[in-house]
Amino acid sequence: MIVMRLLIAEDEPDLAEALAVFFEKNRFTVDTVGDGFSAYEYACCGEYDAIILDVMMPKMDGIEVLRKLRAEGNQTPVMMLTAKARTDDRITGFDAGADDYLPKPFEPDELISRVRAMLRRSGEYKPTVMSFGDITLDTNTGELVCGGKSVRLSGKELQVMELFMRSPKIVFSAERIMQRAWDWDSDAEINVVWVHISNLRKKLKSIGSDVTIRANRGLGYILEAEND
Repeated sequence: MIVMRLLIAEDEPDLAEALAVFFEKNRFTVDTVGDGFSAYEYACCGEYDAIILDVMMPKMDGIEVLRKLRAEGNQTPVMMLTAKARTDDRITGFDAGADDYLPKPFEPDELISRVRAMLRRSGEYKPTVMSFGDITLDTNTGELVCGGKSVRLSGKELQVMELFMRSPKIVFSAERIMQRAWDWDSDAEINVVWVHISNLRKKLKSIGSDVTIRANRGLGYILEAEND
């Protein structure tokens, strides 16, 4: 079974702890942070399936965090929490890129149900053509294009590249890539990840792209553009 990884950004320590315990009992793995700056840092560097983001936080409010993430191409599903229940506040959250919005106080069962629904929706509406930097990936044909040059990816290369393209500038551990692309196939070993990433780097170079998959020592791999 795939365990979903969740980031909870909430500046009320008791509530953050209670939510973490609740989600962990429901087979999520959870990181918690108490301010907006930390939420942004974790969201940029982590491999989260979803984010629960409080609006009113110190250092950076949740709306600003969300706007920065969306502006940088991070499409991780986000549930906003707020003590404000006015319609215009909800509209501000949705306009910033929120996937759902829940006013406080709320029942934990309602929150987890809506997070699960949000995750299901995020899996339904995935574009088949994605762009990052100077490259475009067509998941229907497996074609990677840069300018006038293109190259065809193999099945597993396509799965790995699609994972990176859907979350550029996010670090993915080799284990996470293995889980997503090979589903922990008992016949596959972790070095297949390294081999496929090496092949993808060569193919990116062959079409003259300035996009590369960079190793982040001790953490994993990240898709970056040299001119960023």
